[in-house]
Amino acid sequence: MGICTVWWATPLAPGDAPGLLDLLDAHERGRIGRFRRDLDAARYLAAHALTRLVLAARLDADPAALAFDRTCRCGEQHGKPRLAQDGPGFSMTHAGDLVGLAVHDGPVGLDVEQARPLSDLAGMTAHACSPHESVADEASFFRLWTRKEALLKSTGEGLSTPMSAITLTPDGGVDWPGRQVWLHDLSPAPGHPAALAGPGSVPPEVVEADGDALLRTGP
Repeated sequence: MGICTVWWATPLAPGDAPGLLDLLDAHERGRIGRFRRDLDAARYLAAHALTRLVLAARLDADPAALAFDRTCRCGEQHGKPRLAQDGPGFSMTHAGDLVGLAVHDGPVGLDVEQARPLSDLAGMTAHACSPHESVADEASFFRLWTRKEALLKSTGEGLSTPMSAITLTPDGGVDWPGRQVWLHDLSPAPGHPAALAGPGSVPPEVVEADGDALLRTGP
């Protein structure tokens, strides 16, 4: 079971954190350079620098020397990143002014969303809900979405598997044919539901940590 640690941080503009930018590899720096919005670049830098710092501390390694495999099902390097060497499982997420990182001894998925009005709540609900589910408003929709996104991310499949294949039961369980999974809700900030998930029947102990403090300390 073990412990799963979830680190929360705020976005960091690349121009304000050159030392953290230096930790990234060529692929990551290239991604930052292609973002059109400053906030997207700031989220990406915070998430990936935080990931390198946390994993390097776990592995007693140089954060800039960590190598990641990003091979997608299609063979291109735009899939969910994982360590090229043996190490813990991890999952990154962001929404609004929040960046999150979960690290666990096994596979894990983390998702956070910023609750907001939706122009087509009915359409989004039809996409996300199984035939046995319904949501009353945006708040309950985003709670359901984070739970299912975390579950899908924990498998590495992402949205290639439809959310409607999963049913969240009223008692907090998960009905997902062929899979046994645990699910844990988080609330890192007002209006920002989050969820953590992974394979198995019993959730680990979950500890939340200050990612901003780690980013300020740097390499």
